[in-house]
Amino acid sequence: MPRLSLPLSLLKTRYDVVVVGSGYGGGVTASRLSRAGKRVAVLERGREIETGAFPQKFGELKGEFQVTGKSLRTGSEQAIYDVRLGKDMHVLVACGLGGGSLVNAGVSLVPDRRVFTDEAWPGQVAQDGTLEEGYRRAEQWLRPASDPRAREMNKYGVLERASEGIGGTLVAPRLAVSYEDTVNPAGVAQKACTRCGDCCAGCNVGAKNTVAMTYLPDAVRHGAELFTGLKVDTVGKGGDGTWRVRARAIGPERGDASEFEIEAAVVVLAAGTLGSTEILLRSREAGLALSDRLGARFSANGDIIAFGYGAKPVVNAIGVGHPAKVEGIEVGAAVSGQLEFRDADALANELNVQEGALPSAFASVLPVMFIPNGRLLGALSSLVNGVYKGPFAHLQTFFAVSHDSASGRFSLEDDQLALAWENAKDEPVYARLDAILSRLVAASGGTYVKNPLAGTVMGHQPATAHPLGGCGMGRDRHDGVVDHKCRVFSGAPGAGDTDVHEGLYVIDGAVIPRSLGVNPLLTIAALSERAMLHFAADRGLRYTTAPVSPAEAA
Repeated sequence: MPRLSLPLSLLKTRYDVVVVGSGYGGGVTASRLSRAGKRVAVLERGREIETGAFPQKFGELKGEFQVTGKSLRTGSEQAIYDVRLGKDMHVLVACGLGGGSLVNAGVSLVPDRRVFTDEAWPGQVAQDGTLEEGYRRAEQWLRPASDPRAREMNKYGVLERASEGIGGTLVAPRLAVSYEDTVNPAGVAQKACTRCGDCCAGCNVGAKNTVAMTYLPDAVRHGAELFTGLKVDTVGKGGDGTWRVRARAIGPERGDASEFEIEAAVVVLAAGTLGSTEILLRSREAGLALSDRLGARFSANGDIIAFGYGAKPVVNAIGVGHPAKVEGIEVGAAVSGQLEFRDADALANELNVQEGALPSAFASVLPVMFIPNGRLLGALSSLVNGVYKGPFAHLQTFFAVSHDSASGRFSLEDDQLALAWENAKDEPVYARLDAILSRLVAASGGTYVKNPLAGTVMGHQPATAHPLGGCGMGRDRHDGVVDHKCRVFSGAPGAGDTDVHEGLYVIDGAVIPRSLGVNPLLTIAALSERAMLHFAADRGLRYTTAPVSPAEAA
């Protein structure tokens, strides 16, 4: 597949639509509006990473972390893994053309219906029928599927046996992964998954149905222009009603022109929960009148990543990469099995526990990670035998999602995005997850390790890779930051409670006002498709979501 992004020298000063960010929200928006005939520019702070160029060795991986804390800033601004250290909670997000889709596990689930009938949402979301259509369209393009061979993977079998006396229902969840050679709806040829286990470091096979393999190529095919290495600081409105996006170049090609101002009738913020919230916070400081709810309702989606050390059976939950570093080991995709716990009476008690795989690039550093927890002898054994034969062949990795109170709040402190959530570590979800994970690990003969990095700067704070909220939907500006169509409420004196800034949208995980209890990617894509349905209806636009024909793809 040819490169999607253009050099900054080709960036124009005016477009019909400027989309900030290139994850699920940005990808859907760019595809649909370019199909509708709009001149669209996508601005992404990260870089474009082509299939085959994702890190495969720790020497490559260690340069792909950017870490920001109150008095700490390390790594390139374009490193793939963007770690935000907070006093109450840590957040991990992705940076690159394609957003979080590049390095997530691809788990594609639909939340319990009760999530959307919760009073946190504007009623139209559950009532007008467009959410269902949004899911249908998202599934058509991301094509989630269960691995037909999931049950043959060691890590699935270990979870299956461990769960027998614990309860829950074990399933092979749907993932945005292609398990056979195919040409996708964007007309892009994809190879079949090799089950190498490296999903969360970036798919070097090209089998993962990322935004960079689906929506973004479709946007480019229909005329959208994509630019990387541009970090947006603020949006503001000119006297003529045109939006002005102010950005600075952070990539290697920034050259002499490091600051840019782009004009558009429509601006869509799709920079993710952290990015879109920060842009609006900075824009408010620059004079844009917004809802007082900006920054509120942050949810960690009840996330936890934990480990089981010393299980008796071989788990094979460390990726082998592509090309494979070790022959004869089949890991599976990042997640092959999911244990579902349902509660018909209390939605907050529902949770999903997934067995996971760590990418092969982490393999050489795993022994060091476990030394602070007193597992020196096992770590040394793995250094001698290799992680695929020693104790780490028995290492279990767990990803879990559930529900929390969405009580976090973002603000700007010393010109930096800060998250406050007092007593976040005491959210009831963590005790429930700890109890279930401890039992699962014990059933396999291992020891539960909640955080192998507790002795580092990570400390004992909870962490999430599924941040939601900050620009939550609401009924009016006293209830949320955007309306059910993702239009940004005006906070101007004299404005009505439901008045919006015409032409300004937030379309990404930031608009989700509560936890989902499932991995959020499919819901973000569905809400984005829904927003585009309303955008087109409001403006008399027409577009098709039909896959690219073979003739067009040729």
